[in-house]
Amino acid sequence: MVKRQCMQWASAVCAIVWVVAVLWVSPATAVPLNLNGKFEILTGEVSTHTPGKVKLMEFADFYCPHCHHFEETGLPLLVKEFGNKLEITMVGYPVIRGKLPTAFDMYEQAKIMGKGNEMRVVLFRTIHKDKIDGVLDRSIREMLIKEVGLDPKIFEEGMASGKPARAVEDGKRWGERIKVSSTPSILLDGNIKVDGANMTPENVITIVRSILDADARK
Repeated sequence: MVKRQCMQWASAVCAIVWVVAVLWVSPATAVPLNLNGKFEILTGEVSTHTPGKVKLMEFADFYCPHCHHFEETGLPLLVKEFGNKLEITMVGYPVIRGKLPTAFDMYEQAKIMGKGNEMRVVLFRTIHKDKIDGVLDRSIREMLIKEVGLDPKIFEEGMASGKPARAVEDGKRWGERIKVSSTPSILLDGNIKVDGANMTPENVITIVRSILDADARK
Protein backbone atom coordinates (compact mmCIF):
# COMPACT_ATOMS: atom_id res chain seq x y z
CA MET A 1 0.00 0.00 0.00
CA VAL A 2 2.78 2.40 1.02
CA LYS A 3 4.77 1.41 -2.07
CA ARG A 4 1.74 2.13 -4.32
CA GLN A 5 1.21 5.55 -2.70
CA CYS A 6 4.89 6.39 -3.20
CA MET A 7 4.65 5.42 -6.86
CA GLN A 8 1.50 7.55 -7.28
CA TRP A 9 3.20 10.47 -5.53
CA ALA A 10 6.27 10.12 -7.74
CA SER A 11 4.10 10.06 -10.87
CA ALA A 12 2.31 13.20 -9.75
CA VAL A 13 5.63 14.96 -9.13
CA CYS A 14 6.86 13.94 -12.60
CA ALA A 15 3.66 15.27 -14.15
CA ILE A 16 4.08 18.59 -12.35
CA VAL A 17 7.72 18.82 -13.43
CA TRP A 18 6.71 18.09 -17.04
CA VAL A 19 4.02 20.80 -16.97
CA VAL A 20 6.47 23.31 -15.49
CA ALA A 21 9.02 22.41 -18.17
CA VAL A 22 6.47 22.92 -20.93
CA LEU A 23 5.42 26.27 -19.49
CA TRP A 24 9.07 27.27 -19.16
CA VAL A 25 9.90 26.39 -22.78
CA SER A 26 6.69 27.55 -24.45
CA PRO A 27 7.29 31.33 -24.22
CA ALA A 28 10.51 30.91 -26.21
CA THR A 29 8.71 29.42 -29.20
CA ALA A 30 5.18 30.78 -28.87
CA VAL A 31 3.58 33.16 -31.33
CA PRO A 32 0.61 35.29 -30.17
CA LEU A 33 -2.77 33.78 -31.00
CA ASN A 34 -5.00 35.50 -33.56
CA LEU A 35 -2.09 37.26 -35.22
CA ASN A 36 -3.25 39.29 -38.22
CA GLY A 37 -1.56 39.51 -41.59
CA LYS A 38 0.08 37.06 -43.98
CA PHE A 39 3.16 35.23 -42.75
CA GLU A 40 4.77 31.85 -42.10
CA ILE A 41 5.59 30.51 -38.64
CA LEU A 42 8.98 28.76 -38.61
CA THR A 43 8.42 26.00 -36.08
CA GLY A 44 12.10 25.09 -35.98
CA GLU A 45 13.20 28.59 -34.96
CA VAL A 46 13.11 30.08 -31.46
CA SER A 47 11.23 33.29 -30.72
CA THR A 48 13.36 36.26 -29.69
CA HIS A 49 10.37 38.37 -28.68
CA THR A 50 10.64 40.90 -25.88
CA PRO A 51 7.30 42.26 -24.55
CA GLY A 52 6.54 45.68 -25.99
CA LYS A 53 9.11 45.41 -28.77
CA VAL A 54 9.46 43.61 -32.11
CA LYS A 55 12.77 42.61 -33.69
CA LEU A 56 12.81 42.83 -37.49
CA MET A 57 15.64 41.13 -39.38
CA GLU A 58 15.68 42.10 -43.06
CA PHE A 59 17.47 39.75 -45.46
CA ALA A 60 18.53 42.06 -48.28
CA ASP A 61 20.91 42.34 -51.22
CA PHE A 62 22.50 45.75 -51.78
CA TYR A 63 22.28 45.18 -55.54
CA CYS A 64 18.60 44.18 -55.48
CA PRO A 65 16.27 46.95 -56.78
CA HIS A 66 13.38 45.59 -54.70
CA CYS A 67 15.53 45.87 -51.56
CA HIS A 68 16.39 49.45 -52.47
CA HIS A 69 12.69 50.21 -52.95
CA PHE A 70 11.86 48.73 -49.53
CA GLU A 71 14.72 50.74 -48.04
CA GLU A 72 13.33 53.94 -49.55
CA THR A 73 9.62 53.41 -48.97
CA GLY A 74 8.89 50.48 -46.66
CA LEU A 75 11.31 50.99 -43.78
CA PRO A 76 10.47 54.70 -43.30
CA LEU A 77 6.78 53.79 -42.98
CA LEU A 78 7.58 51.15 -40.37
CA VAL A 79 9.80 53.52 -38.38
CA LYS A 80 7.13 56.23 -38.54
CA GLU A 81 4.45 53.81 -37.36
CA PHE A 82 6.32 52.09 -34.50
CA GLY A 83 9.36 54.20 -33.61
CA ASN A 84 11.61 52.56 -31.02
CA LYS A 85 9.15 49.69 -30.53
CA LEU A 86 10.62 48.19 -33.71
CA GLU A 87 14.27 47.12 -33.75
CA ILE A 88 15.45 46.85 -37.37
CA THR A 89 18.62 45.06 -38.47
CA MET A 90 19.68 44.11 -41.98
CA VAL A 91 21.31 40.79 -42.81
CA GLY A 92 23.33 40.96 -46.02
CA TYR A 93 22.05 38.18 -48.28
CA PRO A 94 23.55 38.21 -51.81
CA VAL A 95 21.22 36.87 -54.50
CA ILE A 96 22.31 38.96 -57.52
CA ARG A 97 24.93 36.95 -59.37
CA GLY A 98 28.21 38.36 -60.65
CA LYS A 99 28.66 40.95 -57.90
CA LEU A 100 31.67 41.19 -55.59
CA PRO A 101 30.96 40.87 -51.85
CA THR A 102 32.67 44.20 -51.00
CA ALA A 103 29.45 46.07 -50.19
CA PHE A 104 28.34 43.34 -47.78
CA ASP A 105 31.76 43.26 -46.09
CA MET A 106 31.68 47.06 -45.73
CA TYR A 107 28.27 46.91 -44.12
CA GLU A 108 29.39 44.26 -41.62
CA GLN A 109 32.54 46.21 -40.74
CA ALA A 110 30.48 49.37 -40.24
CA LYS A 111 28.15 47.40 -37.94
CA ILE A 112 31.17 46.32 -35.89
CA MET A 113 32.20 49.98 -35.59
CA GLY A 114 28.69 51.12 -34.65
CA LYS A 115 27.71 52.70 -37.99
CA GLY A 116 25.81 49.87 -39.68
CA ASN A 117 22.61 51.79 -40.37
CA GLU A 118 24.49 54.77 -41.78
CA MET A 119 26.58 52.57 -44.07
CA ARG A 120 23.48 50.67 -45.24
CA VAL A 121 21.87 53.92 -46.38
CA VAL A 122 25.04 55.12 -48.11
CA LEU A 123 25.62 51.82 -49.93
CA PHE A 124 22.06 51.62 -51.28
CA ARG A 125 22.33 55.23 -52.49
CA THR A 126 25.75 54.70 -54.08
CA ILE A 127 24.69 51.58 -55.96
CA HIS A 128 21.18 52.57 -57.05
CA LYS A 129 21.16 56.38 -57.26
CA ASP A 130 24.79 57.18 -58.00
CA LYS A 131 24.89 54.10 -60.27
CA ILE A 132 28.22 52.88 -58.91
CA ASP A 133 27.38 49.19 -59.03
CA GLY A 134 30.69 47.86 -60.25
CA VAL A 135 33.87 47.48 -58.21
CA LEU A 136 33.92 49.50 -54.98
CA ASP A 137 37.65 50.22 -55.14
CA ARG A 138 39.69 51.69 -52.32
CA SER A 139 39.15 55.33 -53.35
CA ILE A 140 35.37 54.90 -53.44
CA ARG A 141 35.44 53.00 -50.16
CA GLU A 142 37.45 55.76 -48.49
CA MET A 143 34.93 58.37 -49.59
CA LEU A 144 32.00 56.34 -48.21
CA ILE A 145 33.79 55.45 -44.99
CA LYS A 146 34.50 59.11 -44.29
CA GLU A 147 30.91 60.03 -45.14
CA VAL A 148 29.57 57.84 -42.32
CA GLY A 149 32.16 59.26 -39.92
CA LEU A 150 34.63 56.38 -39.60
CA ASP A 151 38.42 56.23 -39.84
CA PRO A 152 39.40 54.66 -43.22
CA LYS A 153 42.63 53.12 -41.88
CA ILE A 154 40.92 51.37 -38.95
CA PHE A 155 38.03 50.40 -41.22
CA GLU A 156 40.30 48.79 -43.85
CA GLU A 157 42.22 46.94 -41.14
CA GLY A 158 38.95 45.50 -39.94
CA MET A 159 38.01 44.51 -43.50
CA ALA A 160 41.38 42.75 -43.92
CA SER A 161 40.87 40.76 -40.70
CA GLY A 162 38.25 38.58 -42.40
CA LYS A 163 35.72 39.13 -39.62
CA PRO A 164 33.20 40.98 -41.83
CA ALA A 165 33.42 38.25 -44.51
CA ARG A 166 32.73 35.59 -41.88
CA ALA A 167 29.70 37.58 -40.68
CA VAL A 168 28.38 37.66 -44.26
CA GLU A 169 28.81 33.89 -44.51
CA ASP A 170 26.98 33.44 -41.21
CA GLY A 171 24.08 35.51 -42.59
CA LYS A 172 23.98 33.43 -45.77
CA ARG A 173 23.85 30.19 -43.78
CA TRP A 174 21.06 31.62 -41.62
CA GLY A 175 19.05 32.61 -44.67
CA GLU A 176 19.58 29.22 -46.28
CA ARG A 177 18.45 27.49 -43.09
CA ILE A 178 15.14 29.35 -43.02
CA LYS A 179 14.82 29.03 -46.82
CA VAL A 180 15.04 32.66 -47.86
CA SER A 181 14.47 32.47 -51.61
CA SER A 182 14.01 36.14 -52.51
CA THR A 183 14.96 39.57 -51.26
CA PRO A 184 13.84 41.46 -49.39
CA SER A 185 12.51 38.94 -46.88
CA ILE A 186 12.04 39.59 -43.18
CA LEU A 187 12.02 37.63 -39.96
CA LEU A 188 10.00 39.04 -37.08
CA ASP A 189 11.00 38.04 -33.55
CA GLY A 190 13.10 35.15 -34.80
CA ASN A 191 10.39 32.87 -36.18
CA ILE A 192 7.74 34.85 -38.13
CA LYS A 193 8.78 34.91 -41.78
CA VAL A 194 7.40 37.34 -44.36
CA ASP A 195 8.50 37.14 -47.99
CA GLY A 196 7.47 37.21 -51.64
CA ALA A 197 4.09 38.78 -52.39
CA ASN A 198 3.51 39.31 -48.65
CA MET A 199 6.42 41.76 -48.42
CA THR A 200 4.31 44.90 -48.46
CA PRO A 201 4.64 47.64 -45.83
CA GLU A 202 0.91 47.35 -45.11
CA ASN A 203 1.15 43.63 -44.34
CA VAL A 204 4.24 44.03 -42.18
CA ILE A 205 2.60 46.88 -40.26
CA THR A 206 -0.47 44.68 -39.67
CA ILE A 207 1.65 41.84 -38.27
CA VAL A 208 3.80 44.05 -36.04
CA ARG A 209 0.75 45.88 -34.71
CA SER A 210 -0.88 42.52 -33.89
CA ILE A 211 2.18 41.42 -31.92
CA LEU A 212 2.31 44.66 -29.93
CA ASP A 213 -1.46 44.61 -29.33
CA ALA A 214 -1.15 41.06 -27.99
CA ASP A 215 1.53 42.28 -25.57
CA ALA A 216 -0.71 45.14 -24.42
CA ARG A 217 -3.51 42.71 -23.58
CA LYS A 218 -1.33 40.60 -21.28
